[in-house]
Amino acid sequence: MITFLVIILCVSCASRPYVQVDKPVEAGNFRESLAVLEKNKSSLYQSQDKVLYYLDKGMLSHYAGEYDDSITLLQSAEQSIQEAFTKSISMEISTYIVNDMVQEYAGEDYEDIYIKAINALNYYHRGELESALVEIRGMSLKLDGLAAKYAGLIAKMQEEARKNGAPVTDSKAATTFSNSALGCYLSMLFYRGTGDPNAEVDWRNLQKAFTEAPVLYDFPVPSTIKNELEIPKGKARINIVGFAGLSPVKEENIVRIPLPSGWIKISTPVLVSRPSVIGGIEVVFENGDRYPLELLENIEAIAAETFKAKEALIYTKTIVRSTTKGVAASALSDAAKETDDGTTALVFGLFGLGAQVFAEASEQADLRISRYFPAKAYVTGITLDPGIYSFSINYYDTGGRLIESFPFENISVNENTLNLQEAICVK
Repeated sequence: MITFLVIILCVSCASRPYVQVDKPVEAGNFRESLAVLEKNKSSLYQSQDKVLYYLDKGMLSHYAGEYDDSITLLQSAEQSIQEAFTKSISMEISTYIVNDMVQEYAGEDYEDIYIKAINALNYYHRGELESALVEIRGMSLKLDGLAAKYAGLIAKMQEEARKNGAPVTDSKAATTFSNSALGCYLSMLFYRGTGDPNAEVDWRNLQKAFTEAPVLYDFPVPSTIKNELEIPKGKARINIVGFAGLSPVKEENIVRIPLPSGWIKISTPVLVSRPSVIGGIEVVFENGDRYPLELLENIEAIAAETFKAKEALIYTKTIVRSTTKGVAASALSDAAKETDDGTTALVFGLFGLGAQVFAEASEQADLRISRYFPAKAYVTGITLDPGIYSFSINYYDTGGRLIESFPFENISVNENTLNLQEAICVK
């Protein structure tokens, strides 16, 4: 009876009715999506999912223009991520009993990194460039520590695997992502907006991001980047960031390894991209002038790359946990076959079957992940005479058909200051 209760609890953790929130998100009605998310909070998030709640609501608040709320929520997410990760270092062994979902969700690395970029934009929209720069510097520090983040935990898990006789290789955490073009771009703009010469350092670092990680940056540096620090006297510069699509979700990958009596179920999460119809973005001014936005950062590719850093940890934990469950079930089944006592054999057999059923049902991949980070970031920079401008940021599908247009009316574009506008379309 207890076994089946645990099974029911495990299965119930996987059901998450996000579709009710996703519908207004896809329609670009972010305030409605916030209301729906809050209304369904108890069914969307368990007690160990507070990081997910802060991330989802914090991102939607940013898109809705509720920058104060977004800052508070994303800062809470960042603090909770750190607390959950610190706790997980001493709690890893306990997750062998059921699955990783019994732990507090500690966020994916790309979530922890891009929190800083989004909060930097939040601060910019509040007119706080110095605070925006603090966030971007924090983003850089997180990138510096990413490669070494899981090394100790992986070594600990591999040693545990050897003690349990689990089949495991000496794989290591690895990622090629250590420099974000988007982070450099925003930092360059913020420094330029304050008149700080460090803008040139970030201009160079942006170029390096493309050369150091060609797998992640397999597209040209946006052509307008070369002119970002060369604004003629008497002219003004407007910059546009266009976010497109939605970040990846997780699916379960299951492999079964046969044992003499039963099997071992290995269930691990894999990242899966969400399809988008967006094929291009451009700025269209009232006078008909048009300027295309160019891809700067493929966030979904970076999400997949940074996920590699802890794949070895996830796989090793899963192997040890599954082996422990499978061997216990197999031992009970073997004991049932070896005993001459019919009653004892029946008891061992039933316990062995129960242990195998428990191992099968409880071994589930942790599919938790935030849903509302963007998939890609596009940019452009345009040099203009200072003045008041009206324009739209248009999103087109792969066939060139207009799918969404965001109007910006009577925008002041001033000399010697940062004029940055932002749009998001998730279709």
